Amino acid sequence: MVGQIAAGLLVFVGIAAGDGPADLEYIASKVRELRIFPDDAGRMNRSLRESGGGLLVVSQFTLAGDARKGRRPSFDAAAAPDVARPIFERLLIRLRADGPVETGEFQAHMEVALVNDGPVTLLLDSRRVF
Repeated sequence: MVGQIAAGLLVFVGIAAGDGPADLEYIASKVRELRIFPDDAGRMNRSLRESGGGLLVVSQFTLAGDARKGRRPSFDAAAAPDVARPIFERLLIRLRADGPVETGEFQAHMEVALVNDGPVTLLLDSRRVF
C-alpha cells in the first residue's frame, strides 16, 4: 500500500506537454476549493478543506490520450516522464502546503480502488478546453 485515504478526493493528474506553473496553480486551487462536498442541507457547497476529507493524488499520463482517430490512443500530448515528474512533484508540494496529501507511485503500474460516493466525477483542465 503506497497511499490511502478515507472520505475525500481521488485526483488523477495527467501532465501534458507544455504544462507549467500557471497550470499547477490552477489545478491546486480547484482541487482544494471546488465546492463539491455536501453541507448540512445535503447541497454540494463545501470544499475539500471545509469537509475535512483526505486527498489522494495519482499520476495518470493516459489522461492526455487522444482516441479520436483510429483504434489505438495516441499519447503524444502527454509530457515525457522526465518532464512530467518534476511538475507532478511541484503540484504535490503546492497541495501539501494546504494540508496532507497521499499519493501513488509515479510511473508505476498500480491497482487503484475507489468507492465513488455520489457519484461525482469531474474533469479539470487548466487549459480550459472543455
